[in-house]
Amino acid sequence: MKGGLERQIMEKKSRKETKKVENEKVCAILSYILVGIIWYFADEEMKKSEFAKYHAKQGLVLLIASIVYCIVLQIVLTIVFLPLVLVGIRMGLGVLVLLYYVPLVLVVIGMINAAKGKTSALPLIGKFAEKLNF
Repeated sequence: MKGGLERQIMEKKSRKETKKVENEKVCAILSYILVGIIWYFADEEMKKSEFAKYHAKQGLVLLIASIVYCIVLQIVLTIVFLPLVLVGIRMGLGVLVLLYYVPLVLVVIGMINAAKGKTSALPLIGKFAEKLNF
């Protein structure tokens, strides 16, 4: 009887631990689309998780870098290509619009890393996340 009760307690703890790990993983995945960053700061359990913290930092840096990148890209494309468009030259403009998808690629990379349980830094910007302290 005692062995069965201990087994039930251990199974319950195991299920609770599994749910905690899954919640951390979901928070880490969502960190790349802002929801997880908000969840991380709102939930005390997530603040205790190094895994969730790592991906919240990566997601926050990616969000800031994406905003800056898109503003700079828009300014550069306007300065470079507006005169060309005004005179009727539109070659190559469609290909350069693909540069707007760079942040999306980084989001997908981050989500895949989080889903696999990895703490791999994002290319180009991941090292900046390590400097954040929260």
